[in-house]
Amino acid sequence: MSNYQYSQGAASQTADMSVDAGLRGFMLGIYNKMALGLVLSAVIAYVVGTVDPVTALVLGTPLRFVVMFGPIAILLVSSFAMKNPSPLASGIIYWSVVSLLGAGLGALVLTYAAIPNGFTTIGKAFFVTAAAFGGLSLWGYTTKKDLSGFGTFLIMGLIGIIVASVVNMFMQSSMMEFIISVGGVLIFSGLIAFDTQRLKHTYYALGGDTRSMAVATNYGALSLYLNFINLFQFILSLMGRD
Repeated sequence: MSNYQYSQGAASQTADMSVDAGLRGFMLGIYNKMALGLVLSAVIAYVVGTVDPVTALVLGTPLRFVVMFGPIAILLVSSFAMKNPSPLASGIIYWSVVSLLGAGLGALVLTYAAIPNGFTTIGKAFFVTAAAFGGLSLWGYTTKKDLSGFGTFLIMGLIGIIVASVVNMFMQSSMMEFIISVGGVLIFSGLIAFDTQRLKHTYYALGGDTRSMAVATNYGALSLYLNFINLFQFILSLMGRD
């Protein structure tokens, strides 16, 4: 997976990439796969959150631990054990993570189903997220500003959000939750633009290698999918506050 990460050398390219038909096709493939992943996650989340037998099976048995920790385990194992993944292997990783995260979101659906206008809130949060994602990704795609310098800052911010979230699991502070949500929105907004530009440079770095681009499409869709899902959850947290 690391073979497809953004390199500092790629950031120095100054060609006008916005008019390249190959790049457009590459990015469209990523967006299409990401969109299909979101649809699959939404369907799975709805079924897990609203169909009682499925809810009991997924969220009421030890299977919930697979749902909770499976995506992280898959990403960690693939990062260390798969140095040169095939298109098939990277595709399996993508769809496995998407499916497990969709099942995990079933708990969120279950929670909001019991709240008046809960599904309306979810819908509003989704459309706000989609609009924000579209604008941020478009900016990351078209800007001539090199965003690579923000990468370290964003990763440090992400680590901070994770640590604060773990701490707040014990503190149960509503103010801390609000701060974490605001920080999460800012961090993942930045990551959407950053990853979009990174994927542009990845396309050129691969030099037209069909196999490598197929793998990069899967991992690119995974990066943007994870950004979208996390941004959605933080926006939903803010919108769902009393």
